[in-house]
Amino acid sequence: MSDTASIPLSAHQRWRAFWVCVAVAALTILDLTKVNVALPSIEQAFGAGSTELQLIVSGYVLTFGLTLVPAGRIGDQRSRRALFLIGLTLFAITSIVCALAPDTSTLLAARLVQGVAAGIQMPQVIGLAQEMFQGAERGRAFGLFGATIGISTAFGPTLGGLMIALGGADDGWRYIFWMNVPLTIAVLAGVIWLLPKTRESRPAPLQLDPVGLLLFGVVVVALMAPFLMTTGSPDDNPQRWWLLVAFGVFAAAFVWWERRYAASGKHPLVPLSLFSISSYRNGTLIQAVYFMALPAMFLLTTLFLQLGVGLAPVFAGMVSIGFAVASAAASYVGGRIVTRVGRPLVVWGLAIMLTAVVALALVAFFVPPGIVELAMAAVLTVGGFGGGLVISPNQTLTLAEIPVKQGGLAGSVGQLVQRIGTAVGTAVALSLFYSTVYREEGSGAATLEVYHDAYAFGMMSVGLFLSIALVLGVVDLASRRRRARRA
Repeated sequence: MSDTASIPLSAHQRWRAFWVCVAVAALTILDLTKVNVALPSIEQAFGAGSTELQLIVSGYVLTFGLTLVPAGRIGDQRSRRALFLIGLTLFAITSIVCALAPDTSTLLAARLVQGVAAGIQMPQVIGLAQEMFQGAERGRAFGLFGATIGISTAFGPTLGGLMIALGGADDGWRYIFWMNVPLTIAVLAGVIWLLPKTRESRPAPLQLDPVGLLLFGVVVVALMAPFLMTTGSPDDNPQRWWLLVAFGVFAAAFVWWERRYAASGKHPLVPLSLFSISSYRNGTLIQAVYFMALPAMFLLTTLFLQLGVGLAPVFAGMVSIGFAVASAAASYVGGRIVTRVGRPLVVWGLAIMLTAVVALALVAFFVPPGIVELAMAAVLTVGGFGGGLVISPNQTLTLAEIPVKQGGLAGSVGQLVQRIGTAVGTAVALSLFYSTVYREEGSGAATLEVYHDAYAFGMMSVGLFLSIALVLGVVDLASRRRRARRA
């Protein structure tokens, strides 16, 4: 039995507990983005190759994704509070190991375990929100959660760049990991003192579906690995794409096993019946495709400004601050009105985001250095309003018909597709970006022209993914209206 399901909570207790969850989410998401700007410094410190550098970032994403679903399952059956304590303690320890790492191998190993810690924590955030709130209050909670995701995603590169500026090329990347330690200790204190405690009870035996868990792990690794190993370099091994064949085989085996396991009266790792709920299925697809676009957009913009325009990392990161602020405001408002407006809110947000992506590509081409970063910041601020109308309202609509006892699991599947979307979208965008750089630099083109073209090709993939998300939103909207007329 989970923590809050066993005791009644006042509104004050619910919101106090939720703010602790928001802090956990912010800490976890920040580490997805702030390490990106440290890669040149890590390369200089250890002489790391492109594959090692990619794995320092993508290894965290991979183990994060692998842990989400089983951790969500355990959280639905046991104490979310205990899982927060375990995850945060492990996160603090691995941050210290990263900060003290004497070589690339130690840093990579610590990052892999750090991803496990993040995966333990994150499903409990959504699971608690699903349990504690109902109706309009749940929409408001997910609005604040969406604001946290937007701010953390956009501020990560800025914070990372600031640490590099403070510590210099030699120690700045270590500061990025050291900053996790006091932040994690503060959040741990909040978990200990502010999260509700579990009523004394004898929990039922834990049901985890070990065969399903093994198959699930192979499926996630086989799907994510080829994308996570894609750097855009001519040295990328093309044999990695054979892993997608293994993904198809093991995905079929996983579906077969889960259906068989459920038919025997047991509890499968992922109840496939969740996907028979159209609001959950459509919302999860929108999450997946949207997150193929969003992190790639930030990464491409940062690369263009650093490599093409020549901005320092901290200033390149600051360009996204307007997006973060606007996204937070729109997420909060969207969370409050989504129960009245519904899916059109998400469709409007996606349309605004798509317009902003087109505008970013045009600005990069036609606005000169010295002004281009300001113009991009303005466009991203407008895009932030659209982004804020996507994440939190879509989260609310996706989980609206999910039983409370499956909230952690359903939320962790949503987080997993976000991580997979991030891996796929970033790999596609980086491949287009760097392949253009390698091709045009070899032809002797001017540096800024090379990065104009590289940015444009990369942003084409971002625009494509957002267009797909927009089509999915329109299809879901039409489906909802047809059901409403029949009712």
